[in-house]
Amino acid sequence: MDRYPRNMRGYGRDAPDAHWPEGAKLAISLVLNYEEGGENNILHGDAASEAFLSDIAGAAQWTGQRHWNMESIYEYGARAGFWRLHRLFTRRNLPVTIYGVATALARSPEQVEAMKEAGWEIASHGLKWVEHKDIPPEEEARQITEAIRLHTEVVGTPPKGWYTGRCSANTVALTAKTGAFDWISDTYDDDLPYWLTLEGRDQLVIPYTLEANDMRFATAPGYIEGEQFFQYLKDTFDTLYAEGVAGQGKMFSIGLHNRLIGRPGKIAGLTRFLDYAQSHEGVWFATRGQIAAHWAATHPPVHNPRPSEMTQDEFATRFGRIYEHSQWIAGRAWELELGPAHDCAAGVASVLARIFRTAGHEAQLAVLRAHPDLAGKLAQAKRLTAESTSEQASAGLDTLTDDERATFQQLNADYVAKFGFPFIIAVRDHSKASILQAFHTRLTHDAETEFTEACRQVERIARHRLNDMDI
Repeated sequence: MDRYPRNMRGYGRDAPDAHWPEGAKLAISLVLNYEEGGENNILHGDAASEAFLSDIAGAAQWTGQRHWNMESIYEYGARAGFWRLHRLFTRRNLPVTIYGVATALARSPEQVEAMKEAGWEIASHGLKWVEHKDIPPEEEARQITEAIRLHTEVVGTPPKGWYTGRCSANTVALTAKTGAFDWISDTYDDDLPYWLTLEGRDQLVIPYTLEANDMRFATAPGYIEGEQFFQYLKDTFDTLYAEGVAGQGKMFSIGLHNRLIGRPGKIAGLTRFLDYAQSHEGVWFATRGQIAAHWAATHPPVHNPRPSEMTQDEFATRFGRIYEHSQWIAGRAWELELGPAHDCAAGVASVLARIFRTAGHEAQLAVLRAHPDLAGKLAQAKRLTAESTSEQASAGLDTLTDDERATFQQLNADYVAKFGFPFIIAVRDHSKASILQAFHTRLTHDAETEFTEACRQVERIARHRLNDMDI
């Protein structure tokens, strides 16, 4: 059965502690996109000029023509902006990751030499800085292979990281399939790296950013002055740094472009931010390669059975005991739209509950009647399921005095006589005394109210049972 592929859960409520080196509270990844000379241009064999991420308001592609103004803005990035940024980062000895478009790098040998002299990481930004959404998968795969080849030829070493940017729905899978990359970054979905199993291998993903990114100088709504960029970076830093102090260390990616932040009025905001960030203890400026190496060593991939990837039989076998003697609920739940978000206790609880809630009154009643009496004859005869045995023991119902047992038996009898099914309560939420109080209170309910409450308790019991499982 096809499954919903998007992951709306991620790490959930319990994200891992990053354990950054030397106890750092925050990892900062400075990314400089080198695209100048790789953009759309009829000189590069493209059908039209570039129209993306420049200071030209309302820019549009010019089919079959060179756009001199657009070209010169991109050229500013290579001629002036890059060197201004190079001086800023090298004077501070800050590590940088270059997202290098292979054809752009090939047209900028002096800049590549300077990147290498500075010890910067040069990752691949694809073969050309063009849109990929309409490129067939086989052609995109060919271009990825060619980008790796040309990058290796120009830089001298193959790229170990990848970011297309203007990607397709196939890009992440295609780049993972190569097996060439320690990390890929064509996602924006988390504050931490994470592992994906793609094409039979574990691929580390280091999410990127489009908001802590100087591209907002060229989009609306966006930044119009360096101070706005500084303030946004500072606010992001303060929030993530505070989370790191609280033991929830995160990663902060900052996206930069030579032709944008390399302008004098814009770079002033970045400079102020670097002053601010470097004034704090426990900040780790790192390349994405360094972050990837740390994550792989500290948080290697873990392979647990994933509910969304189980066969129907596997799913029913594993979760069929969650609802008392009602394996059919798990069998039907498997047929719902499962995905990565259901690979956790809350996810499985959700689909099981959906089946139970929509099963109809008679089927729900059968589930209620499948539950044993509290401290009843089945418990005394040790004929409860393992789950029920553990649950009743948690409230001390396995060590009742004779008087207490008699009280429970009478209450059970009164309850069944009135409602037609056993008294059901999530005993892990209660003590012996509060269970007895609930007995007396619920015996005053009308049939409809009590049926609803019993069903709610069944779902609560199921949630507790799922919490006990390693999902």
